[in-house]
Amino acid sequence: MNGIPKIVLNPGKEQSLKRFHPWVFSGAIKKIPDGLENGDVVEVYSSHDEYLGTGHYQKGSIMVRLFSFEKVNPDDAFWKSKIQNAFEYRRAIGLIGNENTNVYRLVYGEGDGLPGLIVDYYNGTAVIQAHSIGMYRERNHITDALKEIYGEKLKAVYDKSKESLGSSGAKIPGAKELKNGYLFGNGSEKQVLENGHKFQIDWEEGQKTGFFIDQRENRQLVAHYARDKNVLDCFCYAGGFSVYALQAGAKEVHSVDSSKAAIKLTDANINLNFGEDKSHTSHVADAFHFLENNPSVYDMMVIDPPAFAKHRDARHQAVMGYRRLNALAIKGIKPRGIIFTFSCSQVVDKYLFHGAIMAAAIDAGRSIRIVKYLSQPADHPISIYHPEGEYLKGMILYVD
Repeated sequence: MNGIPKIVLNPGKEQSLKRFHPWVFSGAIKKIPDGLENGDVVEVYSSHDEYLGTGHYQKGSIMVRLFSFEKVNPDDAFWKSKIQNAFEYRRAIGLIGNENTNVYRLVYGEGDGLPGLIVDYYNGTAVIQAHSIGMYRERNHITDALKEIYGEKLKAVYDKSKESLGSSGAKIPGAKELKNGYLFGNGSEKQVLENGHKFQIDWEEGQKTGFFIDQRENRQLVAHYARDKNVLDCFCYAGGFSVYALQAGAKEVHSVDSSKAAIKLTDANINLNFGEDKSHTSHVADAFHFLENNPSVYDMMVIDPPAFAKHRDARHQAVMGYRRLNALAIKGIKPRGIIFTFSCSQVVDKYLFHGAIMAAAIDAGRSIRIVKYLSQPADHPISIYHPEGEYLKGMILYVD
């Protein structure tokens, strides 16, 4: 522990860390030791030589991501204790040992004190996605911790960090080529249960880690409103909202996605739950174009697009995209219709998103009531010290 390199901050730059915010930005740093490599463990000190925290170093805007505000030795026991803490939290909120749900997020980055790390659990397979080089370098420690905590229930650990790290261009020490692959087992069981609904998951080729776990509770809300309605599921991906709507007694459901692979996955999940259900139709189509050409057909719509902005410089364009998309939905839905609308763009906060929806309502010229504001579920916890962790926001709208 005494050999951990030391980073020193400029005067006055320690206040956010004293409030337990886990990021150290490059402009706050006064001194970096020679020879540091991306992913190295470092200790951060104030200009008065006061210890502030321990984390992973990486060249970039966010130069250090802190995983401890106490002096620690980040060995096997440390990583096990961090993963165990995340596990116990999921047990406390009723996800561990739940007979109706065996898919959940086990580790959510800063929300679990593990910035740069995502771990999703799929009925015996843990899928790791590192968003920092430091966490990528710890992946074997994390795998060992998962094996010890889950025991025989853990059948496989799959590393899917290529997508999250490959586009950064940052040098990864010792890594000639970044590849996804199994760190343990082979992950043969790819069917999961979510609130009793069956889903086929493809973590090897699918988006993110394989499924949008963060919409679990919002899918339940869709089921609450869907009975006897004609429902449109836009940007359907694996058909999660469509399955819930059909199970709840929707009259008819149309699933729309521009990806043929997504529609194939949706059709497989519909078949898995209902067989060849004649009340479901899928469409490979651009959502904007589809909404423009199918007005006054639906009693209910789900608008859940991918992130329109991943960086602040794209934020204005994203807000305009949400405005246009939702204006089309509001114009096109039947009177007394219900719209579930979402944004997963972290840089578009809930106030900007609210403004985009209000502008869309004005553009559409229809009266709107907000039924409910929506967010991410409890297995995507938001640290009170890191509000940036709140990325998913949504609204249920009633359109007169």
